[in-house]
Amino acid sequence: MHGSLPRPMSFSARGPLRGTVVVPGDKSISHRSLMFSALAVGESRIEGLLEGEDVLATAAAMRAMGADVQRGEDGTWRVHGVGVGGLLQPQAALDMGNSGTSTRLLMGLVSSHPITCTFTGDASLSGRPMGRVIEPLSRMGAEITASPGGRLPLMLRGICPAVPIEYTLPVASAQVKSAVLLAGLNTPGITRVIEPVPTRDHSERMLTGFGAELSVEDSPRGKIISIRGEAELKPQHIVVPGDPSSAGFWMVAASIVPGSEITIANVCMNPTRTGLIAALRLMGADISEASPRIVGGEPVADLIVKHAPLKAIQVPPELAPSMIDEYPILFVAAAMAEGCTIARGAHELRVKESDRIAVMAEALAAVGVSVEEYEDGLAIQGSGGASIAGGARVASKLDHRIAMSMAVAGLVAKAPVEIDDVAPIATSYPNFLPTLDALTQ
Repeated sequence: MHGSLPRPMSFSARGPLRGTVVVPGDKSISHRSLMFSALAVGESRIEGLLEGEDVLATAAAMRAMGADVQRGEDGTWRVHGVGVGGLLQPQAALDMGNSGTSTRLLMGLVSSHPITCTFTGDASLSGRPMGRVIEPLSRMGAEITASPGGRLPLMLRGICPAVPIEYTLPVASAQVKSAVLLAGLNTPGITRVIEPVPTRDHSERMLTGFGAELSVEDSPRGKIISIRGEAELKPQHIVVPGDPSSAGFWMVAASIVPGSEITIANVCMNPTRTGLIAALRLMGADISEASPRIVGGEPVADLIVKHAPLKAIQVPPELAPSMIDEYPILFVAAAMAEGCTIARGAHELRVKESDRIAVMAEALAAVGVSVEEYEDGLAIQGSGGASIAGGARVASKLDHRIAMSMAVAGLVAKAPVEIDDVAPIATSYPNFLPTLDALTQ
């Protein structure tokens, strides 16, 4: 939690994983559900919202800007929106905690409203670059004063009317794409984003569902996403599917711990999010899909995962945008595979909650895995299914995915793996530790 004391914990081998797990609601969809509901006129209902600290930071920000956001006793969230253009001046700085998604998307929203917001965050978030969002939003007319290096804290003065732009993404980033589209919601005319490399498309799917006039077309330059501004969003009933990033930890744990067989229910199977499943299947993982269905415009299925011997691969770099958050847990799978896995083309990992290339290289080396670090990824020499050494204390660097990935590594270690701080896990998966206990009883 923002400002909480470190919470060290040790993880060790404890036998096969068995049973059914329901993972938290998808984090990307949860953030957007709150934001878009806050911009609709009327009451939206959201079921299955991820109640991690990152999403709660978004909820608090929408309240601060005038939306009525309430959680019912039945776990359903109800949001009375203010309408596009109706965001109010917040009375205090917006504390984003650890959430880069909240920060970048809300910067987009605020940019085309005549209000001024100050964004702050924890030490990890304050180290992350915001320049990639500042550049297009400044072109639309927002005035942004950031800390050195384009970092938080920063102050953003929105403008109304903002200027519609055509913007080609210089890096594959769903957050930058979404920030520009959200700024375009309250901008007269048509705002266009050109996406040379496809990234997760939750914003496009959900904005269309809320009634925005949005089109996507293929072109030689990539996907062209166009949104007509001064939109009127209609309230929705949203059912948030399970987060594939959270499911990834259990996919890998069941794959590498002998005797495991689990079912992961209600996982979002959006093709822009299934890179980890594709990579694990290339390695020989036994992952099958049951009951495929559409929920709230998103493809969903139950995943059945059984232990299987994994073989090293060269991870196709074109999978990177669809599994950028899952690389840390893929590295753990690679540590147990037969042969040397090479994963490159993932420069983006350097600017996540931590430098996930350097931090995972250091953590895996500490527990006895042979690792070579590249600028854009890692080469990992696997154990061929034999237990890794373990017996070390590793640093999570305030990064929830590092903490959870190394917890899974502890399940196949000869000696316990101690993580210096598991508190960051609450940002995305508050129930991770009890779920691990339930699956390994």
